[in-house]
Amino acid sequence: MLILLPPSEGKTPPRSGRPVNPDALTQGALNPGRERVLDALVALCADPDRDRAREVLGLSPGQDEELDRNARLRTAPAQPAAKIYTGVLYDALDLGNLPGPARARARRSVLVFSGLWGAIRMDDRIPAYRCAIGVNLPGVGGLAAYWRGLLDPVLTETAGGGPVLDLRSSGYAAMWRPTGRLAERTVTVRVLHEQVVDGEVRRSVVSHFNKASKGRLVRDLLLAGAAPRSAGKLVEALRDLKYTVEEQPVVAGRPRQLDLVVIEL
Repeated sequence: MLILLPPSEGKTPPRSGRPVNPDALTQGALNPGRERVLDALVALCADPDRDRAREVLGLSPGQDEELDRNARLRTAPAQPAAKIYTGVLYDALDLGNLPGPARARARRSVLVFSGLWGAIRMDDRIPAYRCAIGVNLPGVGGLAAYWRGLLDPVLTETAGGGPVLDLRSSGYAAMWRPTGRLAERTVTVRVLHEQVVDGEVRRSVVSHFNKASKGRLVRDLLLAGAAPRSAGKLVEALRDLKYTVEEQPVVAGRPRQLDLVVIEL
């Protein structure tokens, strides 16, 4: 099973560690593409014209430390991505406190999408950076479109013959969309918060519940050692873990869509 996650906007800058070595990152076929984005991002943020960099990255003058950090990406300390990404989803996933076998499963199955790196594993060593997928990077262009062609052959091979659990947000989902039979083995999840308002049951999409529930879901799958061999078996695994999931009608050639109904965390 392959589990696809978005990155976090917030990242923890490491205080120590060797700088990133792009050649040591997994999915090595992406390295030429990574180098191009890395060069463009460093050049943008090292330019004295900070107004341009702020506009491109959507930052305010009070966030110039993000520009400084990006300008030093090739020399900044790096640590495993599991220690860099923070935020609601990654707090709920809590990789650092998983037992050894579950952490090993995370290393094998979890793939994090990134506007800078394309797609990386949790043990790939990276520095903290600021480069959202919606950025139109000078010399590169829109990052989702840039990565789309590069990722397809690599990730189609990485997915192999097993199911894919796609928990990415919409911007990162645009970087790669499984097609054909692989799409039919892919499961996407929408989190719905169910509550009673004035005696009426209502469901809504709430960002905090969405992120936290996805992190908890991945954690539970890793702890359970779930190894489903099909999209259908993945749905069964979620129900075995006591998740309330409702399937949308299956459409040939398209991912299977699930609604995960959450009452409280």
